[in-house]
Amino acid sequence: MSGLLKFPVISIDGPTASGKGTVAHRVAKQLGFHYLDSGALYRLTALSALRNGVALSDEQAIAALGRVLPCRFDKGHVYLAGDDVTDEVRQEEIGVAASKIAVLPLVRKALVELQVSFRQAPGLVADGRDMGTVIFPDALQKVFLTASVEARANRRYKQLIEKGFPANMEDLVKDLEERDARDMARTAAPLKPAPGAFILDTSHLTANEAVHQILSLYAQALRNQSAI
Repeated sequence: MSGLLKFPVISIDGPTASGKGTVAHRVAKQLGFHYLDSGALYRLTALSALRNGVALSDEQAIAALGRVLPCRFDKGHVYLAGDDVTDEVRQEEIGVAASKIAVLPLVRKALVELQVSFRQAPGLVADGRDMGTVIFPDALQKVFLTASVEARANRRYKQLIEKGFPANMEDLVKDLEERDARDMARTAAPLKPAPGAFILDTSHLTANEAVHQILSLYAQALRNQSAI
């Protein structure tokens, strides 16, 4: 086993607004692990494209931006080329753009190496849509976090209102349904549970309850590994 593969990974995949970001961040903090928000990488690439006047349909140009994406994550903040864009990348416009470029194979390929580089000691919690299926297929614990469209739209509505952004429930439900359809139908790494993933419905769970379940699953996975 290579040194890289010795660092355990917990992959947490799921659709938009399923709560995976909040849950994954808390799990990482509890374990003292590194955290990868893969969706933020796509949002950052989309934001970079918009800032540079690159059409969202220009696969080659967007992939080129993704290969040299000047980004970093620090204490819950997201930076692009030195600018704090934590709130900007969470705007609906950027989310929609990210979903559109995520279906482009060359863009996904360009961001794979960047995502893999986040796997460092003592371990990593990675959230996204293909962490367990494509990026970290050997993850020690795989989780697929899901929730009803209504529950997800309600969460997104509250997030946007709290940040002072305008929001409309009907539009959010429609947007989430459209994103789900795109993510599940794409040819490159479609959204689906990884083989062996634990499917966790968070429609009626608090973030802390979901975190507790995942930590318990990981502890069991460690025990199973030790018994081999």
